[in-house]
Amino acid sequence: MKILVLCYEYPPVGGGGGRVAASIAEGLVQNGHEVRVVTAGLKHLPRKSLIEGVTVLRPESFRKREDTCSVAEMAYYLLTAFFPAWQICRSWKPAIIHAHFVVPTGALAFVLHGLTRIPYVLTAHLGDVPGGVPEQTDNLFRFLGPFIRPIWHRAAAVTAVSGFVAALASKNCGVTAKVILNGVPMIPAPAVMRIGQPPRILMVGRLSLQKNPLLAVHALALVQDLPWYFEVIGDGPLSAAMHDLVQKYGLENRILFSGWLPAEEVSNRLIMADVLLMTSTSEGLPMAGIEALKHGLAIAGSRIGGLTDVIDEGINGFFSDLEPMAFAKTLRTMLGDSDLLRHMRESSLSKAPSFNLPDRIKDYESVLQRAASFVK
Repeated sequence: MKILVLCYEYPPVGGGGGRVAASIAEGLVQNGHEVRVVTAGLKHLPRKSLIEGVTVLRPESFRKREDTCSVAEMAYYLLTAFFPAWQICRSWKPAIIHAHFVVPTGALAFVLHGLTRIPYVLTAHLGDVPGGVPEQTDNLFRFLGPFIRPIWHRAAAVTAVSGFVAALASKNCGVTAKVILNGVPMIPAPAVMRIGQPPRILMVGRLSLQKNPLLAVHALALVQDLPWYFEVIGDGPLSAAMHDLVQKYGLENRILFSGWLPAEEVSNRLIMADVLLMTSTSEGLPMAGIEALKHGLAIAGSRIGGLTDVIDEGINGFFSDLEPMAFAKTLRTMLGDSDLLRHMRESSLSKAPSFNLPDRIKDYESVLQRAASFVK
């Protein structure tokens, strides 16, 4: 089957959503399908490349940074990606269009469907759903809501990366979405679960308001009496403020800022870690959380809907309210009891197979094949 994938972010551009789109596209190729991707281009990236069997087209999008995209840059993507995607539809004739992110990418799929009658499948991630990231998108959805509603309802099928995202789509958009959890390839579990001396805590992701990294430093400052070592993998607009806060609390010798690292190196750091710290204000289904399960990390996470798929309260981690004292209490419980921490890490390993990527690819394959025969 020929599949056209549309996503305004695709590695190395973007974050977790782009990585999800790439893993699905590559998995579909491994299962014998032909996949072409139209994504956002940057000046330093090739306009066309073959990545793990996937043909990736990157028309110039006027995007300035790999890790950040403004509303205006999203609109530019729609304008610059339209003609390449339309030409693919006319000449290559894909059986189905798979659009990641209802906003902005779904708009492109909607227009292409209107011109070519090729059905499309939407995959909702979080920020593209009303109520997902309210502090960032409420005003946008209030204005664009009437224009976005047809995109949802003309889709041949809708999927969501977590139960939380599916519930938001149902509540706020009147759409029933099939939940297909994000996945990663699994690895053999270690024979012996060893706790670091001192225990190693990890944070992975963009240092932004949504990821709320300053809360992590405030919480760690409240447990300075305990042994721990904290590594931050990622970068972003709150990086400087985070460094300043570390200096304020005198934690320079206990916190390492590693910046963005290659995927293989991130995996190496996860192998050495004990706890994943997630202080986010909102999440869909974070890839960092799934990677933590895969490598057997306990998870200290925010009490938000997007983490309910990766944290079983008191079993492989704890939920905490979004304030320093609550996270400090969680960390004190985890770090103060090595037997509990070891049990939580083992429980994460036991939970990980639910996110096995090949199984999730089969789920997408089934949805796309059914949708390819759907005309709406």
